[in-house]
Amino acid sequence: MHQPRERSRLRLAAGRLYYTAARYVRWYLSRIRWADEYAEPLRCVAFEHRTPLIRDLPGHKMWMQHNKITNLKLAAAELSSLLIRPGERFSFWQSVGRPSAARGYMEGMVLSGGEIDSGVGGGLCQMSNLIYWMTLHTPLTVVERYRHSYDVFPDSGRTQPFGSGATCCYPYIDLEVENRTGQDYQLVVWVSDEHLVGQWRAECEPDRSYEVYEKKHWITHHSWGGYVRHNIIHRRVLDRQDNLIDDEYVTENHAIMMYEPLLQSGDESSPPDSKGQP
Repeated sequence: MHQPRERSRLRLAAGRLYYTAARYVRWYLSRIRWADEYAEPLRCVAFEHRTPLIRDLPGHKMWMQHNKITNLKLAAAELSSLLIRPGERFSFWQSVGRPSAARGYMEGMVLSGGEIDSGVGGGLCQMSNLIYWMTLHTPLTVVERYRHSYDVFPDSGRTQPFGSGATCCYPYIDLEVENRTGQDYQLVVWVSDEHLVGQWRAECEPDRSYEVYEKKHWITHHSWGGYVRHNIIHRRVLDRQDNLIDDEYVTENHAIMMYEPLLQSGDESSPPDSKGQP
């Protein structure tokens, strides 16, 4: 990755206008069949996952995390029970809508240029992260997904591979999922006392399961003085008897580290052969 460059306010504003306009054109003028129908929960749970609402982030104001819970509840009300029929596509932001103060959204934590700030609707990345992770455990197809260009926090009790989430910024940094299967799928999400909970539901019991894992992971040190973290994520596809059917490439991640890495001796610029750690 190249050394990050600061953009002028005019350049940033022009970019936001351009990409916002392009997103609206995509939503309203393309021939894509967007999911917009809601129904009672489908019979089968294809995959379920939950993430804690409050995390231990030393040095950061807790009010942003508490406001985030309000934001997640508002987004869940717009998303839950949404059907995605065969051939349809789900857009996170088209379904959630603009997270404005007029709609009840509050100031929460946002990441911008590798720095922590606050903004209306902050914290909704937890919802897009959850949906992306669940989707990787179904036959649904992710057609658009982004992650942060910066790795802000060191790993602490991580249970999922680095880079297994999906960031969001209304309306142009979106998460889109397409149903290329032969049956209906349905997104169900809610906020419990301690967790954000989500399910992908389906008409029939799934005949396959998925194991998402980090195949390679490495860190590089660049001439401009920064460290960049990289990894490659795959998933194993298993049948009902847990026999391996396939091992699929999912994505690659590259993020500038905002903290000093702890490197082993040796050449950190080369990736390990398999699931090695730096």
